[in-house]
Amino acid sequence: MITREWANERDLSVPNWGLKSERVITPGGIRTGVVLIRGEKIAGIVSPQQIPEGIPIEDAGDRWVLPGLVDIHVHINEPGRTHWEGFASATRAAAAGGITTLVDMPLNSSPVTTTVDALKQKLAAAQGQLWVDCGFYGGIVPGNTADIEPLLTEGVLGMKAFLCPSGIDEFPESSANDLRAAMPILARTCRPLLVHAELIQTPPAASNSTRREDPRSYQAYLASRTQEWEIQAIRLLIQLCREYRCKVHIVHLSAADALPLIAEARAEGLPLTVETCPHYLYFASEDIPDGDPRFKCAPPIRERENQNRLWQGLKTGWIGMISSDHSPAPPELKQLATGDLQKAWGGIASLQLLLSAVWSRARLLAFGIPDLVEWLCRNPARIVALGNRKGAIAPGFDADLAVLDSERTFTVDSSFLFHRQKITPYEGMNLSGVIEKTILRGRVIFSNQKFFCGPMGKPLMMTPMG
Repeated sequence: MITREWANERDLSVPNWGLKSERVITPGGIRTGVVLIRGEKIAGIVSPQQIPEGIPIEDAGDRWVLPGLVDIHVHINEPGRTHWEGFASATRAAAAGGITTLVDMPLNSSPVTTTVDALKQKLAAAQGQLWVDCGFYGGIVPGNTADIEPLLTEGVLGMKAFLCPSGIDEFPESSANDLRAAMPILARTCRPLLVHAELIQTPPAASNSTRREDPRSYQAYLASRTQEWEIQAIRLLIQLCREYRCKVHIVHLSAADALPLIAEARAEGLPLTVETCPHYLYFASEDIPDGDPRFKCAPPIRERENQNRLWQGLKTGWIGMISSDHSPAPPELKQLATGDLQKAWGGIASLQLLLSAVWSRARLLAFGIPDLVEWLCRNPARIVALGNRKGAIAPGFDADLAVLDSERTFTVDSSFLFHRQKITPYEGMNLSGVIEKTILRGRVIFSNQKFFCGPMGKPLMMTPMG
C-alpha cells in the first residue's frame, strides 16, 4: 500500500490516486480495473495498463470494490434521545459497515421532524458529528399539511408517515385523508412518500387470550400483528398512488402475502417501490425464543416460508432494495430484564451489520455481489433522487467506495459494534462478508477497524422542486 499525502493537487485535470482491484463492480459489470479519484469524485475507471503515470495506487487484490452503501431507513434519535442513538455513534457504525450515505427518519428524536424549526434543530445537532453523508426526511402527522411544502423547500429527501401508532406520542398515525392532502404536494415536487404500511385489524380472540396469559411469547406477539395489517395498508397505498401518481415507497415489508398486489401495481406502471430489511431475510419466527425482546420489531419477523417468498420478491424485482431500519433503544426500554414482548420497544440495531447479514443468506441462495449492489447501493440512491451521484462506481459520481472480503467470516460480538446501544439479535451469529475499507468522497474514513479523517460527512439537502 502506498501512503498518500492529502494535499490539494495544483493540476486538477489529473487524478489524485487510484484504487485497483480484480473485481470492481461498475454499472457495466464486474471488471479488473482501477478507480481513478480526483478530489471528491470518480474521474474514471481504467484498465491496469491505462493508469496515468505517477498516480499513487492502492491495490485491493481480489477484494471486491463496491459503491459505498446507501441506507435510506435509519433512526438517529438526536436531538432529544441521543442516549438511544446519536449522529456520531450511528454514522461511525455506518462507516464500519461500508455505508457512506444514510437517511435519517423523522421520529424518535425530540422534537420530531415535522416542522422546519425541528429540521433546523436536527441539522444543528448533526453539525460536526457526521462520519458519512446524511440526508433527512420530514414527517407527516395529522394537522401538519401546511408544514410539508416548507420542509421540502428546506431540502428533506422525502416525507414519512405511519398508518398505525408509531410508538412515539409526538408522531401519531396519519389517516387516508392526511395522505390525500400531502400527496399532490409530493407529486409536484417529485419527492417520495414513505409509509409504515400497517392498518390495525382486530386480532383473533385466541391471540388476545394468549397475549394476556404470556407476554413473553413470541408466537403471541407474531399473531397480534398479522399479514392482513400490511395487506390492507398496501391496498390503500396502491389506490392512493393510482389516484395521485405520487411516488410511494413501502418501508420494511415483512408480509410476503402482499407481493401479488405489489407485482400488479408495478405491472400497471404505478410509481410504487418497496424495501425489506435484513432481519426479515435472516431470522425466522420458528427460531426465535420466548422472552427475548432483541428480536421484536414491527412489522414482526415471520415464518421461514414467508422469508423464502421475500427472497423470491427480491429475485423478481418486486422488492427493489434492503434497508436496515436501524432502531436501537436502551436496555430498560427493550425490557431485557423482564422479556415482556408486549411492553418492549420494537426495533432492531443492525446498521453496521447490514451488508454482512444480507450476504450471509444471499450467498446460500445463488445471489451474487452485484445483486447486493442493486439492493444496497443503486436502487436506494434512486429512491431519494441521489442516483446521479451516489450508489454507483461511475465517472462524475462521488468517490464513495467500500472494499469487501466476501469470503471472510466473523462472529458478531457487541464489543466491536459502534452503535450507541449494542443490543442486537445478531449477537453470537456467524456472518460472512467483512468491510475492510470505506472511502467517503475520496478519503479513507475506515480501514482495518480504525477510523480516519474525522467526521467529514455532509448533510444531503435536496434543492427545491427536486
